[in-house]
Amino acid sequence: MGLFNNKNKKDKKPAAPVEDEANMSGWNAITAEFERIYPNQTEPKHFGTLIPWRLGGPNPLDGISFYDGGDFWHCVTFGLSELYEKESEDKEYSGYGMEFTFKLKKSCYSIEDEENELKTIFGNLDNLAKLTFENDELFLPDEYVYTGQTTGIDRNQRSKLTGFITAADPLANTLDTPNGRVEFVEFIGVTDSELKAIIDKKISVKELREKLGTDVTDYMRDSVI
Repeated sequence: MGLFNNKNKKDKKPAAPVEDEANMSGWNAITAEFERIYPNQTEPKHFGTLIPWRLGGPNPLDGISFYDGGDFWHCVTFGLSELYEKESEDKEYSGYGMEFTFKLKKSCYSIEDEENELKTIFGNLDNLAKLTFENDELFLPDEYVYTGQTTGIDRNQRSKLTGFITAADPLANTLDTPNGRVEFVEFIGVTDSELKAIIDKKISVKELREKLGTDVTDYMRDSVI
């Protein structure tokens, strides 16, 4: 993904391998929160990894679920917090204390591309999670992620959106799970010119988010700056 702007770090490491995963209290807490938001969706679209990071696999995320928000998909990651047994010594936070979310407007891609577009989101969020696992990078609300890339974050790399800003997901509540606190950090796609305006201090992340008027990412939109 290139260069990511985030200097916040926390001395946490990925959870150690779990021999008995019968305890899914962390995972279940996330699922329960999204079933609160989408009460009729007990079987959302879900992509998982064959061998998760904690068992030697290449993907930090155990999985990602996509909930139907009507005109958008609302996805949530599983893997940055402690999904199973409590392994870290930090009693306040579960793992890194966060999971990622992302909302994608359905009308910005063809229905034939939907499966691949959702998989691309998994890839993007998994790459962000890898920065956390490898470099202890924490992503907090009201930050920006400048990748330096000129191609879009969509599957076909045609979008003008090349990076992200972050926000506290307004739909998902912070959780106090049996393994500690989990916050939901939402990523919103933004253009290169919008990111450069933030870097040059012409606009703040919060001001840009207000200017966008929505936290739903639309691959087809033009820059607002």
